[in-house]
Amino acid sequence: MKLELLCAAANIRCPETAIGSEVSAICTDSRTVTENSLFVCIKGLHNDSHACISEAVARGARWAVVEKGCAFCAPQGFPVLVAENTRRACALLYDAFSDFPSRKMKFIGVTGTNGKTSVTHLIRAILETSLCKCGIIGTVGCRSDGKPLEYRMANRLANMTTPDPSELYPILAKMADDGVEYVLMEATSHALALGKLEPIAFEAAIFTNLTPDHLDFHGTMEEYAKAKTELFRKSKLSVINLDSPFADDMIHAATGRVVTCSQTYQKADYLAEEIADLGQNGVSYRLVGKHSRLLIQCGIPGGFSVTNSMQAAVCAKELGFGAAAIKDALASVGGVKGRMERLKLGPSADFSVIIDYAHTPDALEKLLKTAKEINPKGRNVLVFGCGGDRDRSKRPMMGAIAEKYADVVIVTSDNSRSEDPNAIIREILGGMNRPEIVSVIPDRKTAIEAAVLSAKTGDLILLAGKGHEEYEISGEGRKPFHEREIVAEALVRRERGKRQ
Repeated sequence: MKLELLCAAANIRCPETAIGSEVSAICTDSRTVTENSLFVCIKGLHNDSHACISEAVARGARWAVVEKGCAFCAPQGFPVLVAENTRRACALLYDAFSDFPSRKMKFIGVTGTNGKTSVTHLIRAILETSLCKCGIIGTVGCRSDGKPLEYRMANRLANMTTPDPSELYPILAKMADDGVEYVLMEATSHALALGKLEPIAFEAAIFTNLTPDHLDFHGTMEEYAKAKTELFRKSKLSVINLDSPFADDMIHAATGRVVTCSQTYQKADYLAEEIADLGQNGVSYRLVGKHSRLLIQCGIPGGFSVTNSMQAAVCAKELGFGAAAIKDALASVGGVKGRMERLKLGPSADFSVIIDYAHTPDALEKLLKTAKEINPKGRNVLVFGCGGDRDRSKRPMMGAIAEKYADVVIVTSDNSRSEDPNAIIREILGGMNRPEIVSVIPDRKTAIEAAVLSAKTGDLILLAGKGHEEYEISGEGRKPFHEREIVAEALVRRERGKRQ
């Protein structure tokens, strides 16, 4: 692609001497530079590639983009282009280099601490019921018109909900080629703060909730909320959950039409009324708007399904999708892998196991409250840990929540990364004071086996934290870790022990 076209897309001045030059690739890692590449320098939290221009030149880079005000070192006479913000410029460059997929489809963004994956899943069900081709980008991966898309990020230690621009925009280009009409995207605070979504104008944006998480990155809840507001500055329609703190921040940031929903605030544009818990069959409620009343049944159990499905329904309705499609889709939709996922244990099992991604205080509390609703007579046995190299402040909070709502708690590891798992566990235990119901088993596999082998009739075992993930990250690196297989193997051992 011509350099001047890329520069125009990213608001970068192109030197007259470079007009007409062909760019063969865009690179942000000096180790991946090829001949005739445009090297974009990024100042990160720990590394700054402004210091790597000479290496990029040696590998064939013909130009470099640097951030205004950043110190850099380049060979004398080497052409250097200047951007106000190279992260945002990077997204614009990759979008242009991929033939502008951001302009070829409609985008719906979902942001919030919890519920992003479930809400995008529910919207996809509604749109596909309406015969729309959908793409989805989020925590459980990328899909284009129902087909999974592979990308390199899946093989890295970093588990990013939103791929980096070098992968995101080629993925979007593939979706456009597949005829996708709507892209449903989990818009994380990291992706918004780092400018990954800069080229995308959203048809609709949804705010689910905001509770403590990622404070290791943002510092304060106010900064965390500020990052989220970015999504609503670039959306035609904003659907806001009034039941969450910081809802007003999102409303004030919105530049397009704002629609609110709630279970409690009468001033909301849409209210969920006559809520009924249907146990394993999900929830039902009446969605009441100014000019509509829609009886909704959602087949996913748990009180949080009311909020999730309400936001999906409101978004779809405000975008012009029919009531019949909304009702039919929500009534028949299945759960998301790793989100309140009940495992099939076979007829001989007299207990249950649920796998859930809950890894924040709010999500863990909602999971445990739901467990009490669906299993009021049996014991609720929680197996959980907290991630390493992540927000430490939530560890004692999650410990306190665990022992408040669970009957039995096994504290274990969960992606300790570079930290000592025992040190993480000690911080979790700092919020707990009921040792009679708490045990510590640092090895997660052993902890799961212990829960299964000691299960009593009517127990509900909750494996919290991993959800869809099928790996464990420790100081030794990333290794396969399949909770479903561990449960199945432990169940075989349990049955074998009964027969002896």
